[in-house]
Amino acid sequence: MVPVIGEVLPYALGIAISPIPIIAVILLLLSPRARATSVGFMFGWLVGIVVAILVFTALSSIIPQADPDASNPIGGVIKLLLGAALLFLAVRQWMGRPKEGEHAKLPKWMSSIDSLTAGRAFVLGFVLAAVNPKNLILAIGAGYTIGAAGLPIGSIVIVILVFVVLAASTVLIPVLGLLIAGDRARAALASTRVWLVDNNATIMTVVLLVLGIALIGKGIGSF
Repeated sequence: MVPVIGEVLPYALGIAISPIPIIAVILLLLSPRARATSVGFMFGWLVGIVVAILVFTALSSIIPQADPDASNPIGGVIKLLLGAALLFLAVRQWMGRPKEGEHAKLPKWMSSIDSLTAGRAFVLGFVLAAVNPKNLILAIGAGYTIGAAGLPIGSIVIVILVFVVLAASTVLIPVLGLLIAGDRARAALASTRVWLVDNNATIMTVVLLVLGIALIGKGIGSF
């Protein structure tokens, strides 16, 4: 079980280091209905990650388990494809970065985030977690790793729990921080939002590039 946890940690970190949902939750935390909407978003984010990892773990468990001492071409091809997809997203992210002297632009839907209800914030969190292409690719990689490991149900539950907590941590921590610290956390959140907006493209490019190269390396090593 421990080696499998080690295998899925990079996927979880890739999901956790996602500036857009972090910016979204910060905007919700600074909105008039901060507590209700941020908690709704947090639960939507959690549920989205849980659904994605459960679906792909279940699907990957259908694939015949390979001999650990033999080559695994199926796993190799899956990892190569996922790595190539991440590299494609990295290039697209870098090409779409703001030019020198320009300010980064947020998605248009963020302009109306102050008017969200708790229910709509839940839906937004779910969509950003489960439908985002990067998260889907990482969930496929993690799900394949867990499902193909042949672990007992109890161990699978523990691995998935670790994965979900780590992947959701960057949304969980700000929300729980506001609930505990109250208004004292608002100033720090505001400055963090500005920094994330300005550096979103660079952060995502680096994350995608590192994960993509790592997956391609693992894929090559599976043959």
